[in-house]
Amino acid sequence: PPPTAHPSQLRPATAVGVCPGLRLVTNAYRPTSLLPEVIKNLLIINGLFFLAQVVIDGLPALSGPMLDWLALWPVGTPEVARSGDGVAAVPQFYPWQLVTTAFLHGGIWHLVFNMYGLFLFGAGVERTLGQRRFLILYVGAVLGAGLLQLAVVSAPFVAGVGSPSIFPTVGASGGLLGVVAACAILFPRDEIYIIPFPFPIQMRWLAAGYVVLDLLGGFGAYNSRIAHFAHLGGFATGALMILFWRGRLPFRPRTRLA
Repeated sequence: PPPTAHPSQLRPATAVGVCPGLRLVTNAYRPTSLLPEVIKNLLIINGLFFLAQVVIDGLPALSGPMLDWLALWPVGTPEVARSGDGVAAVPQFYPWQLVTTAFLHGGIWHLVFNMYGLFLFGAGVERTLGQRRFLILYVGAVLGAGLLQLAVVSAPFVAGVGSPSIFPTVGASGGLLGVVAACAILFPRDEIYIIPFPFPIQMRWLAAGYVVLDLLGGFGAYNSRIAHFAHLGGFATGALMILFWRGRLPFRPRTRLA
């Protein structure tokens, strides 16, 4: 039988189930399933939500019942605003949007990249944490992402800081970045190939690169339609949760994660 080993101790050239998720190890760590249970269910739920979006709102959707009620909208916006066709009702913020926003996507490729990333970075994390802790990690990262993004987009309306702009935030990227943070802390030296780079990158440097790009984008170094602060909120929440479980914070859990 293959020898037992913690996933973080395995550093093969090619792999499946270490944090990068797509590696095959000979006579070493062999996961019982390529697709862990929580990740499998998240993929299914996101796929069903996307089909509902296509049927109910159509894509690409600028408005529609699902976008209006389930996407994350700023706090403090007026009830109506001028639009190209005159005056239109403005969707309002509701607390459940902090979670439901993570199950909506702006298009098929938005969905595909997020779900692929969730599998790629999350498979080894779920096997290490277990289903319960992984689900708590993901939901916590989604909430952290939503709260920071909500604070940033609502600041112009609530505090008069920044330029007011009314737009929805959708996507699972905040939860995904929380998983990336966990992956980088649990498996910092695991390597992964990222297109277009012809060489492998260690998880710690890949995660650091994500953070730098989101900081630059969030503070206006380049223009994009990406919710950079949602990414940063999800990443920070995921990192703090892993550090807490490992007993690296002043307040510690009853059971520490190795």
